[in-house]
Amino acid sequence: MTLIPRPILVNGATHSAQQFRLLVADLARDNEGITRGTDLKVTQLGTPGGAVQVATGTAVVRGRVNAFQGTYACANTSTSNVSIAPTAGTGRSDMLILRVEDPDYEGSINPTTGEVAYFQVISNVSSSATAIPDGRTGIPLARIDIPASTATITDAMIVDIRQIANPRRERTLLPVQSPASASTALGASTTYNYFSTAPGWNVAVPAWASKAIIDVRASSLRLTVANFYGGFRATFGASLTLQSVTIDDNQGTGTRRVPSECADTLTIPSSYRGTTQLLRAQAAGYSGNAGRIDVDASTTFIADIEFFEAPR
Repeated sequence: MTLIPRPILVNGATHSAQQFRLLVADLARDNEGITRGTDLKVTQLGTPGGAVQVATGTAVVRGRVNAFQGTYACANTSTSNVSIAPTAGTGRSDMLILRVEDPDYEGSINPTTGEVAYFQVISNVSSSATAIPDGRTGIPLARIDIPASTATITDAMIVDIRQIANPRRERTLLPVQSPASASTALGASTTYNYFSTAPGWNVAVPAWASKAIIDVRASSLRLTVANFYGGFRATFGASLTLQSVTIDDNQGTGTRRVPSECADTLTIPSSYRGTTQLLRAQAAGYSGNAGRIDVDASTTFIADIEFFEAPR
């Protein structure tokens, strides 16, 4: 292909639509999908019926007809209703997509009077389909699995298959903490409790966060009294708990130290977004445990947290 001699933006030059689409492709890192996790979400009507509604939002759609077609920037500025045909004696799966049909490459839509970007239903796709089953230019939004003899679409039938073009992510290695003094010894109860002198971290949760990978490390925990058999974990906010790990120590009655680490992938509740939540370590003895566990000034806590954006 010939080099385009007037790059964007040269004062006084004329630039084609193709150049702007190629610019969009570059800015989108050649990815496609919705922009934010809430964009173009498909749900049932306020009163369920023979259609679904598509939320407002923006998206980028990569052209598939030509290698240099570029990427289209699309926007839905008000909620749109899309009709879904009823089923007869057998069930059916339909796919709702955001379709772009550019007459420079396919079809015969007149851009001055017709809809080049529109919502399209592909009927009778596989019941496990998550991608458009042919080479048309568009992005999938939802698969609707409709039972037999059904004319009313509910949220239970709608499978969200949106993808974010460039999901946000934010990783933070939280400040190292060491308790100023020894904590209250734990292990007499099978109930998890916090180390009294380890305050944890107040973590700001991004407003866009959908998931978090959290890793909490302790080096090292102090074991005393007898063999210790128990668990180490952490909580995040009032409702989330990381998967616990077992500490199974058979070193007798002397004072000794062991490292421990817990990690998990957590789904962020909507109530957490845009707030600050406490991340803090806990321990407990398991049934039959005789030992005790605590932390002191020789203990170091390290935490690593990464937030991810996903469709929601």
